[in-house]
Amino acid sequence: MAAPSPVWTTGTTEVYHTGTWRNAIPDYINPPSPCKTACPVGGNIALWIQQIKEKDYIGAWETLTENNPFPAIAGRICHHPCEASCNRGEYDEAISICGLERFVGDMALEKNWSFPAVAITKKEKIAIIGGGPAGLAAAFYLRKMGYGVSIFEAMSELGGLMRYGIPSYRLAKDVLEKETQRILDLGVEVKTDAPIKSRQEFEAIKQEYDAVYLATGADKPKRLPVLDYSKPWVVDGAEYLAKTNAGETLEVGNRVVVIGGGSAAMDVARTARRHGKKISVLTLEPEALLPCQEEEVEESKEEDITLVNAAMLQSVSDEGEQGLVLNCIRLVFTPGEKRGQFSIEPVEGSEFIIEADTIVSSIGQDPELSVLAELMEVNGALLRIDGKFQTSMDGVFAGGDLASMERFVTHAFGMGKESAREIDHYLNSTKPAQDKKRINRYLQEDRTE
Repeated sequence: MAAPSPVWTTGTTEVYHTGTWRNAIPDYINPPSPCKTACPVGGNIALWIQQIKEKDYIGAWETLTENNPFPAIAGRICHHPCEASCNRGEYDEAISICGLERFVGDMALEKNWSFPAVAITKKEKIAIIGGGPAGLAAAFYLRKMGYGVSIFEAMSELGGLMRYGIPSYRLAKDVLEKETQRILDLGVEVKTDAPIKSRQEFEAIKQEYDAVYLATGADKPKRLPVLDYSKPWVVDGAEYLAKTNAGETLEVGNRVVVIGGGSAAMDVARTARRHGKKISVLTLEPEALLPCQEEEVEESKEEDITLVNAAMLQSVSDEGEQGLVLNCIRLVFTPGEKRGQFSIEPVEGSEFIIEADTIVSSIGQDPELSVLAELMEVNGALLRIDGKFQTSMDGVFAGGDLASMERFVTHAFGMGKESAREIDHYLNSTKPAQDKKRINRYLQEDRTE
């Protein structure tokens, strides 16, 4: 007698006289939609769009904020990789997911929808160092779990990059204020003007709290070796955005060259254009490979900004009567296998000049690790974390730009959410660990020096 088989209709095969027969039971699965998989916060996009279709707007908002407490902000500034993955794009065009998110987020602000009050039910207290997107998101989810949460913010106001790095024409400050306040209303303690300047200050916080989440961002500007940053005609891009966002006037000449191809460089260029300046943007990458969003490129062209792509600054002369002379050369730009990796090759005989009055350098920023590196392991320019967002110091977690090269606000929201879950697991080990595959999408194996 043949051995029993799990797919045969009986325990043996002897009853069949007309050949081999078997019965297989189908395995029905409900995989996540491609947009959910691509979403930086893992949002249940299909569900809340269906709720919008049914005019259940408050239900859509509640579904949205399960994974992102800032829908009005994300609806304005998210790089929306979900739309590139949208199934509808194979038929005609992707659904405007980001626009729909903004619609629901703005309705919530207009109607003053708020989160239900949450009592402090846990004995453990958690300190969050940094009140930017990752820190605020972590604070929201930890308060919802019943923890007492304190945010230590170095600046006078919360928001981080959202306040000091993104211009108001992209993210209105009243939107930032209202969505941030809705989280603080849950009972989050905030201590502003509280930078951690020494090892002793950090250790004092760690001793007082049961867990610490580091989300101090990346605020140390990268510098071009060919520029003399002591010159009055060289301006740092982050400084320019911070001052103009605060309403200050930063004196720059009429002809401004912005160096950099990311979203921050485009923000600088478009802000300066709004102040009546003549703008050129010099990038290493060709237009098709610019790290900024495609719509930013198109909008900058519409605003009469000149893009000088696949080119590099070689030297600057400020001795002529015509102002600055930027000596540049064309390049062959070859992207690498991983984000941030590339090679360039100057094209012989392709030298050219650009005349300008001011140069704004906006080629990226790194975290400030001078204090943290004394206490924890670093990996290149980033703080080292494992698959559970833990640093090498027990009870200390990290996220956002401090620990990831994915420099997107909504990516930081997602890291804040997942970090909160891991902190909860750390403090209550009876709970199941999170899915490491889901967490690893926020991490990068290659940490750029």
